[in-house]
Amino acid sequence: MENPDNPNHNHTNHTHNTKTTLILAEISVFVALATALSFIIVYTLPQGGAITAGSMVPILWLALRRGWKIGIVAGVLYGIIQLIILPYAYNPLQTMLDYPLAFGCLGLAGFFKRWPVAGVFVGITARFIMHFISGAWYFAAIYAPTLNPFVYSAVYNASYLLPEMAISVFIIYLLNKSHALNIYL
Repeated sequence: MENPDNPNHNHTNHTHNTKTTLILAEISVFVALATALSFIIVYTLPQGGAITAGSMVPILWLALRRGWKIGIVAGVLYGIIQLIILPYAYNPLQTMLDYPLAFGCLGLAGFFKRWPVAGVFVGITARFIMHFISGAWYFAAIYAPTLNPFVYSAVYNASYLLPEMAISVFIIYLLNKSHALNIYL
């Protein structure tokens, strides 16, 4: 336990507060950057989902820089912002799967700091799984009632997440090669 009479006590709290403030600022900046990139759309699918200019990269980058906990927090916040900006919300479970849970999964990249490309693959694959469950459970019955719901959901979600994954892997690879992933840590 720290002694409040110790002159180093205030220094320890100050250092902790500075680091916390820095991380909160990073989360804000990276979520804002991801949101801005989400408006640069290459292709939009009719029932949601789009190929963007690497909109997941800032969340993946933050997770790789700061770890999975910070990455998940940033991903959940980004998912909530995406829900506010372009909602495809039809019921609570579908909304949770498609927004905070799916985007929060991007933070799983933080488990792979030493292997950034693997982190991108894991984070986006986990996001795909959330959208796949939502699509098979909810959207297939509405938009493709005569198709197998699992096939429909897999094809639909892969049609935009695979290109997004390729874009994200390329950008993260370049950031890693340039050592930008760890700058200012």
